[in-house]
Amino acid sequence: MENTDTTIVATRKDLQLPRRFFHMGSGVTVAFIYNFLLTHQQAVSILGTIACVLYIMEQVRINYPEFSGHFEQFSKYLLRAEEQLKESAGIPFVMGLLLTILSFPKPIAVVSILTLAIADPLSALIGIKYGRLRVVAHKSIEGSLAFFAGCFTSTALVFLGYAPTTGTALGLAFFVAFTVGVFEMVPIRLDDNLTIPLFTAAVTWLYCIILEIPVY
Repeated sequence: MENTDTTIVATRKDLQLPRRFFHMGSGVTVAFIYNFLLTHQQAVSILGTIACVLYIMEQVRINYPEFSGHFEQFSKYLLRAEEQLKESAGIPFVMGLLLTILSFPKPIAVVSILTLAIADPLSALIGIKYGRLRVVAHKSIEGSLAFFAGCFTSTALVFLGYAPTTGTALGLAFFVAFTVGVFEMVPIRLDDNLTIPLFTAAVTWLYCIILEIPVY
């Protein structure tokens, strides 16, 4: 008899590379398309539609387990064990992107999306594989340094085109990466796919005001 067991055993402590790279690829793609190809309204309309479709698919997956076979490939590589019977992190991920684009100027939103797309999975990968030194539970110094590097690079690349000088762009990148890196270590119970882009955007906007960097 064919084995139809689709039980998922992956947890937050697993590398789960397909999930990490899907997370990274999706976020980078959204940031690139929004930055170079779409207006604010177009981005909101498209992401809003994607959020609705994803939510409906998740409800079908959760409430109609007899159709779980249709989601097997998705589930096996992209979900964790605790997400089998509840909404996956894809919902707060899309909502985090949508709310960030809705609420903040384009360069700030792009920085925040890239931070979520690059710094967050990079932190997890480095922390799981190489993390030894810990300040708080489930967060390593190595992972936090990887997060800092990803956020710093994302912010610097975007704001080299907005800041009056290269030094100002690098200074902004440092302050944003340091502040968000400290925040990322705080053990809060909200999904970081939602909190990271929104907090990054708020902090970036604040530092842009302080450093007098135009964002419109």
